[in-house]
Amino acid sequence: MPIRTLIVDDEPHAIEVVKKYISQIPEIELLATHNNAINAFQELQKNKVDLMFLDINMPGLSGTDLVRSLQNPPLVIFTTAYQEYAIEGFDLNAVDYLLKPIPFDRFLRAIDKVINLHKMQAIGQPAPESTKPSAPAQPFYIYMRIDRQLIKIDTEEILWIESDKDYIKVVTKKNTHITKQKISAMENLLPIRAFLRVHRSFIVPLNKVKGYNPNYLMIENTRIPIGRNYKQICLDKFNPGNHNAPVFIE
Repeated sequence: MPIRTLIVDDEPHAIEVVKKYISQIPEIELLATHNNAINAFQELQKNKVDLMFLDINMPGLSGTDLVRSLQNPPLVIFTTAYQEYAIEGFDLNAVDYLLKPIPFDRFLRAIDKVINLHKMQAIGQPAPESTKPSAPAQPFYIYMRIDRQLIKIDTEEILWIESDKDYIKVVTKKNTHITKQKISAMENLLPIRAFLRVHRSFIVPLNKVKGYNPNYLMIENTRIPIGRNYKQICLDKFNPGNHNAPVFIE
């Protein structure tokens, strides 16, 4: 089934760019475009929508306010010309956010997440092995708001991500960054082929895992617990028959 999509943006040029990109993706069906959030809200009441490309900063009702107003919002990719607005989408479980002008390769990474999430929703099962995480081919960055500053982090530098109540801790080789954010929101921002949720409180980069067993995995010299509900996913992913699988720890 095609992914039924809306574009909502008050900038005509921005709409045309995303339309052009979508035309090259056979899995995406463009239903309509809207230049304000009110019209988009009305569209959502009438038609089934799977995905919205949604500008954050629009007159009247903003993109983030639109999402908050929806009881069951579709998958959302936020778009914005201003980096400082991107942080607003973190707590709304957006699939991704794209900074304008949007490069096509960055658009493709966002669509890759959407396609995998859409498949998982459709079948109610974990993604098949071919769509599970693997190392990204290009640098990928996330942004965190820390002490009123937006910090750019290369995902290749991340060792693990840990949640503690309403806060998350992003541990890298050089620093540990702490911010108020849900781990599920951070999970949606990460490249889906490079990271794996292994516990309700932990996300790990696959290429940093050096060893594992049914109860924990090793990154550097640190044990990362594997949650009960995540064991089968981890064991399937780290199966010795898989390419570059980590060492099993007795």
